[in-house]
Amino acid sequence: MNQPVPYEGLPGGIGVSRLRVYDWPAADRLRGGTPHLHLTCSEGYAVTGGTGAVQTLTADGFLRTPLAPGALVWFTPGTIHRLVNEGDLTINVLMQNCGLPEAGDAVLTLPPPLLADPDTYRAAVALPADGSEAELAAAARRRRDLAVEGFTALREATEAGDPEPLAAFHRAAAALVRPLAAQWRERWRAGAAAAAEATGAHLDRLEHGDAGYLARAAVRAEQPSVRGRFGMCGRLDVYDVA
Repeated sequence: MNQPVPYEGLPGGIGVSRLRVYDWPAADRLRGGTPHLHLTCSEGYAVTGGTGAVQTLTADGFLRTPLAPGALVWFTPGTIHRLVNEGDLTINVLMQNCGLPEAGDAVLTLPPPLLADPDTYRAAVALPADGSEAELAAAARRRRDLAVEGFTALREATEAGDPEPLAAFHRAAAALVRPLAAQWRERWRAGAAAAAEATGAHLDRLEHGDAGYLARAAVRAEQPSVRGRFGMCGRLDVYDVA
């Protein structure tokens, strides 16, 4: 009989953060975050305050989904998404595969020359390590504006019936993160895979009438480990739930 696999993270190995979406206006006069996609992680939004929308772009086209308190929206890897803040938009963000998004499982929709190689890309998206609040905000806004520029070009090409720019962005994104895939696998094994294995072990126990594992029940509570961090889409309160 399998022993229950130790796992104390959030259900399903997810990550969670509280997001206050940027209200900086972009070139198209919309206020909001930085367009990007994830390579291996689905993402979900549980809207808790304010109003806005999430713009998404896939091979099937462009979509605008309204966001208001009570809305629950999620999308799969490869979905380019851009949050638009129409008034105090606040979201609880749910991320698949806790640990992978933090390890780089996101690529911003920068103009193609900035996606040419990892060093060029990292230089374009990095925030100053010891910057002041104003310096961090300025750097986050610059990279947001670059990503909106690239996103706009991808959207226009897709809507004009030309799939190649979006496909080229997908190829560039995969090439940028390929060197990280092996270490991501280890994070996945310790997180989402371990959560699934724990359920399988519990089912094995139940089928044999063994309730002994229930005596090892535990409770965990967390306050944010970081508050107000400059993220891709807004200011983040981050929870340590791994």
